[in-house]
Amino acid sequence: MKTILLVVGKTTEQHFAAGISDYVKRLGRYLSFELETIPELKNARNLPVEVQKEKEADLILKALQPGDVVVLLDEGGREMRSVEFADYMRHKQNTVARRLVFVVGGPYGFAPRVYAAASEKLSLSRMTFSHQMVRLVFVEQLYRAMTILAGTPYHHE
Repeated sequence: MKTILLVVGKTTEQHFAAGISDYVKRLGRYLSFELETIPELKNARNLPVEVQKEKEADLILKALQPGDVVVLLDEGGREMRSVEFADYMRHKQNTVARRLVFVVGGPYGFAPRVYAAASEKLSLSRMTFSHQMVRLVFVEQLYRAMTILAGTPYHHE
């Protein structure tokens, strides 16, 4: 199984980019992982929110492949503790045949057709984070889950 984090727009904040890069490298020891970036929309500020979400939906859906298991990182999704997320990933590793794709949308969330294409939604917190910070929090939590499954001392109970 390949795990992908699909994001809209580059990570422009250097401190986030450095942390993300570090965890992406670390993840390579535990699973096949890729961070895939969809280009940000041009002149997005001039577009109504719904139009922006629909244009992002075109790009997100184009990046998906048949058979992908799509999980949206969304404030309305299921919340888990880190140990529960590790169990979730163990289950996915045993049941997903090809690609497990986690998606971080743009600043206004997802269009309805992206929700329709998803298998499920996960929330990283009840708090709201910038979509750039979500990337760092997610790759750290994915790394934490993999170390829990491997029994390494990164996570402490």
